[in-house]
Amino acid sequence: MLTIKIDDTEYDVATLSEETKSQLASIQFVDSELDRLQAKAAAFQTARMAYSKALQAALPTIDNSDTLKL
Repeated sequence: MLTIKIDDTEYDVATLSEETKSQLASIQFVDSELDRLQAKAAAFQTARMAYSKALQAALPTIDNSDTLKL
């Protein structure tokens, strides 16, 4: 028996309506996409930090106190 717990209540999935199962499948899909997008955003943040460090390393040294802040 496959069950799902929602708001501290367990439900037997086999007894749920098709509409309910469809809503659950939609939630699972959205959760999966959110996880994928969050992982992608983390990869982009890591790449941005690396590009920022590479940019700062490639910039010419400035003799006065003017600095570039990213």
